[in-house]
Amino acid sequence: MSAPHRVYFIPGMFGFGRLAGYDYFNHVRIGLEHRFQSAGEQVSFEDVPAPPTSSMRYRSRIVATTIERTAGTDNGPIHLVGHSTGGLDLRLVLSPGVRLGLDPALLEWRSRVQSAISINAPHYGTPVAGYFATVSGTRMLYVLSLLTVISLSIGEPPLAILSRLLSGVGGIDSIFGGDTRLFSRITDNILRFVDKDARSEIGNFLSKVRVDQGGIIQLMPEAVDLFNAAAEDDPSVRYACVASAAPPPRSMRFARRIRSPYAAFTAAIYSTLYQFASKVPTVYPYARPNERELQLLRSGIDYEIGDSTNDGIVPTLSMLHGELIWAGEADHLDVLGHFDDDEPGSSPHRDWITSGSRFSRKRFNALLDAIAGFQLAR
Repeated sequence: MSAPHRVYFIPGMFGFGRLAGYDYFNHVRIGLEHRFQSAGEQVSFEDVPAPPTSSMRYRSRIVATTIERTAGTDNGPIHLVGHSTGGLDLRLVLSPGVRLGLDPALLEWRSRVQSAISINAPHYGTPVAGYFATVSGTRMLYVLSLLTVISLSIGEPPLAILSRLLSGVGGIDSIFGGDTRLFSRITDNILRFVDKDARSEIGNFLSKVRVDQGGIIQLMPEAVDLFNAAAEDDPSVRYACVASAAPPPRSMRFARRIRSPYAAFTAAIYSTLYQFASKVPTVYPYARPNERELQLLRSGIDYEIGDSTNDGIVPTLSMLHGELIWAGEADHLDVLGHFDDDEPGSSPHRDWITSGSRFSRKRFNALLDAIAGFQLAR
């Protein structure tokens, strides 16, 4: 029997592996496991516990040591899957000339890597990073991280939790004011609705967001330009990417999705993020898609793709690196299975923010088919 495939999931900014009993990559894991089994292949999965907003070099060291510790000695193939910033982490850790400050023995597993897939990763940076580096943007990042953890772990928060949040920040406009002590009070108020064990885990996660934001400025287009000059692709590894776009907040179909106070609140956050992500860089341009990529983008996204098109966090044309294997309409976390469920099932999907993207299980299954197909290709 051949050695099993080993798939490593690398989370992005304000992402995680497992937190408060919730598996961030659960929907991707279930889908890929089914596809590997259908192909007659053994597979195991591992989450990389990369800190949410730390520097890429620090996060890549976590990637390296996690794989070295868990990859075993069976010489089975390794596949890396990085979402958002995780897509840059995998490029950095695989770069032949990288200097992570680690013993070379901790990187010997790299000879087993067969594929590296980035999902909605900012390969040419994102203007949102510049916003997150400001005082008001830092506060928005904290609230966004809190909302992501709460909404994914318990579903749409009940009005009791939302009212605590709204009373703490005074609505979306007040996120831009106040002081850092405000957010400690918000966190304490909201975590009262979570069980004791989860409370500690979430509190620790949010503490990391507050204490270490070294990776934020590294995602600015100006900084990623330097990253691209230094990070080389390993010629023995097959690189691929997934790219998506979400609708502009002004669209009528987006407005029709706002059906609750929570949806209205997250829609306002999405609108703010989309506005910053749509800023067009004047000096450091994104990728220029070739004819095949342009055709795939147009077939999956029913409006014109330009430099301002984005998923609410990352510009669509910044997501291109390696072979484009899937493109479609989806927001930043839809592509991980975090979207409004469109049909009953044993593994319910929970949305993270109101974007009006109309993502569905049909699209998600097509995305998983593309990922598994690329990983299993010989």
